[in-house]
Amino acid sequence: MQLDMTSLFKTVVAHNASDLHLVMNSEPQVRIDGRLVPLNLPKLTGQEVQEICYSLLTEKQKKEFEENLELDFAFNVPNIGRFRANYYRTLDNVAAAFRIIPGQIPSIDDLGLPEIFKTIIQREKGLILVTGPTGSGKSTTLAAMLNEINEKEHKHIITIEDPVEFIHQNKKSLFSHRELGLDTKSYANALKYALREDPDVILIGEMRDQETIQAALTAAETGHLVFGTLHTNSAPGTINRIIDVFPGDSQPQIRAQLSTSLVAVISQALLPKIGGGRIAVHEILINNPAVANLIRENKIHQLYSQMQLNQQQTGMQTQTKVLQKLLLSRIIDKSTALKYSNKPDELMTFIRHL
Repeated sequence: MQLDMTSLFKTVVAHNASDLHLVMNSEPQVRIDGRLVPLNLPKLTGQEVQEICYSLLTEKQKKEFEENLELDFAFNVPNIGRFRANYYRTLDNVAAAFRIIPGQIPSIDDLGLPEIFKTIIQREKGLILVTGPTGSGKSTTLAAMLNEINEKEHKHIITIEDPVEFIHQNKKSLFSHRELGLDTKSYANALKYALREDPDVILIGEMRDQETIQAALTAAETGHLVFGTLHTNSAPGTINRIIDVFPGDSQPQIRAQLSTSLVAVISQALLPKIGGGRIAVHEILINNPAVANLIRENKIHQLYSQMQLNQQQTGMQTQTKVLQKLLLSRIIDKSTALKYSNKPDELMTFIRHL
């Protein structure tokens, strides 16, 4: 079968899809508005998938994939776009998932993000976490926030990613993009040395272990604005996840560090809209004296109640409140709201009165 990656990537862009999947015994499939859609092409054999996928690799990458059976990398396709790839094996055959990275970095206004985003990125130091499941748009939200800093402030911004996704052009700020495996051995190692590289802002692609989280907290405490991501679904859940990574005797110290260094937790999900397309829903926790006290005293279960208070004044918002607004505006339907809700019982009470 004559099928090359360039034509497949053109198809992804033409369909405004987010992802492309190549797996043996299946036609190529793309994800559109969160749903997988088979392309009108013949099913691929394992050999065809391997030939197509290997056409993108260097000899070094082929060796790494064959040794580790996994490979993450990002690459540019001229005149089409930038993609992130994951190669893996299934039933001893090569398979791949590709995600398109928008060539134009969106602004905070382009994405329709709440105004509080522009306020929190003006902080000189602290920790800003953007969380959510895979495919929820975390990377795009972070790129928009860094773009805002880039357009308005003279900062040195270091990104540590696996792989590097959005490549920022230097406007007022100076970017140093560092990729795991290519430019550094690990997140923790890169963070340790980043503090000697005169950064103002540090982006950590994923806070995946105790060492990385500890280094991020230290960087945030020592005068740097640190952005990080976790795969958690709610703001209070994010705080618990960070604390639970550490052994019990270390947790009081971590709570104390978090209570002083945390700026905000933004948990987001992408929901399908009525009529097509998707919309981001954000739950926002902003650190203030009351929130800091609850974290320090290990009363994480009370954070949700704190988020519900005076949302107009604090800039905080619960996911339920946002879902209610979207339901009233008929942007999403009831089944979608309940499916994605962190608190379906609370939302159901509201829906019954609609």
